[in-house]
Amino acid sequence: MPFRIQNEKIQEIIKRLNFRHEDSTIIAVVQDHITKEVLMVANMNKEALRLTLSSGFVHFWSLSRKKIWKKGETSGNLLELISFIIDCDNDALLLFVRPYGPVCHKGERSCFHQKFENLY
Repeated sequence: MPFRIQNEKIQEIIKRLNFRHEDSTIIAVVQDHITKEVLMVANMNKEALRLTLSSGFVHFWSLSRKKIWKKGETSGNLLELISFIIDCDNDALLLFVRPYGPVCHKGERSCFHQKFENLY
């Protein structure tokens, strides 16, 4: 069963966070809750965070498209929220998730699959 928080608690969490990044977002680092592998990094605005905490499935704010998206909505590769922690500046989250398939839009398990040696 996905991790969910009641609306009153969600509002308390949102009030304590510092949405100071582009488009009034926070940074979300996504990590596999079992392997601890970092899967991706994205942005969340208040509504994306509210949807994530109320549904138990991760939502983000797209800086390029200027809209909320549910990770895996079209591919089926959802990210189920297991738990999360907040950084010391209250402007970033570390989300522990259960991935339902490859996370990267290029079909890789993680967005962090490129070796720096391949860049030059």
